Amino acid sequence: MRQIAIVGGGPAGAICAEKLSTAGFGVTLFDEHLAWEKPCGGGLTHKAIEKYPFLLDGPAAKKEIHSAELISSRGHRARFEMSQPLVIYSRAVLNGLLLDRAEAAGCKTLHARVTQVDTSAGEVQLTAAGKEYIADFVVLAGGARNQLLPGTTPLRPKDLEVTLGYFIPAKDDLVRIKFLHRMSGYMWSFPRTDHLSVGICAKMAEYTTQSLRDLLDGFIHEEKIPADGARFYSHVLPSPEFGTLRHRKIAGRNWALAGDAAACVDPITGEGLFYALRSGDLLAQAITQGQPESYPARLRSEFVADLEIAARLVRLVFRGTFLGGAVTTRMVQFARRSATFRELLRDLFSGAQDYAGLRKRLWKQFGVTLAEFVNDFFHAPHAPTPSQEEL
Repeated sequence: MRQIAIVGGGPAGAICAEKLSTAGFGVTLFDEHLAWEKPCGGGLTHKAIEKYPFLLDGPAAKKEIHSAELISSRGHRARFEMSQPLVIYSRAVLNGLLLDRAEAAGCKTLHARVTQVDTSAGEVQLTAAGKEYIADFVVLAGGARNQLLPGTTPLRPKDLEVTLGYFIPAKDDLVRIKFLHRMSGYMWSFPRTDHLSVGICAKMAEYTTQSLRDLLDGFIHEEKIPADGARFYSHVLPSPEFGTLRHRKIAGRNWALAGDAAACVDPITGEGLFYALRSGDLLAQAITQGQPESYPARLRSEFVADLEIAARLVRLVFRGTFLGGAVTTRMVQFARRSATFRELLRDLFSGAQDYAGLRKRLWKQFGVTLAEFVNDFFHAPHAPTPSQEEL
């Protein structure tokens, strides 16, 4: 197995191409867009920077953010400093950086759309831009709606989320995230180097694009974000359920899925860049070591098992109640008044806190968190009068 075809030039496909090309494989990457924008934040957490330091050290344009603000559906706000910066790229810049690294390693990139993939024979046959190509193995990293292989199970509407947003020519130094009442999703404002990515995400099966756009427009108005010159974008991303993560087939004899195509996304936060990079990297490692069949187990060992826990928690986080109020509202209130809880959020933002140990840590710290909340409630100088809900 020496000739590898990769369909999709996003982070998963590009880093897989770089690693395989460096290992001496003949790699051809197909993508109809190559470096392009997406309506996402573009944020890389500290766990991504730890694995791939070039994302922080290199000269490509990026922005380091140290502060975040959470906003509840009822308007409560909590601002905190992150223990490690969030590194935010324009997706066009990030994709271009990763593709340049793949080409420098020897990968051949073709600006073409793959319309057919046949893995039934010994060799893989691909059709792109009216031409036929042959490979020994194909990596499908073409996004959440990739359906090139009839043998794979397409992601269902309940495994997908609609993401739409604006790229706004404005500047800020604060990440803002707002939760909505009983909505499995959130709104955000992520500062990039020369513009803001302001968007919203929610389950495809639950909301129309127009209703989400109306909510987003309201958020922009409430936050007084200048919308002159804004460009609108929309996209579909994975938001996998537990059964999908546990049972969906992501690899076969001469093919494998990576990135969004493999539903490698955190069902709660929507973070996908780290998991895209790791899935492409781990697949390249499995192929290089002559063990492509080990790829699903490698993914599960590193992060899929933890994402399954997140998939079980997602309804509780966004639709559950705690102490008589919405979980997201209580989360913002505790973050506002408890240093211990803010530290937990810092670890979640950086990726240092996984979901497997989250519940235990929450209950272990609950007494301290509650005591800090009550103390700040009654003794914080110049604190605004708490709402009745906080009482």
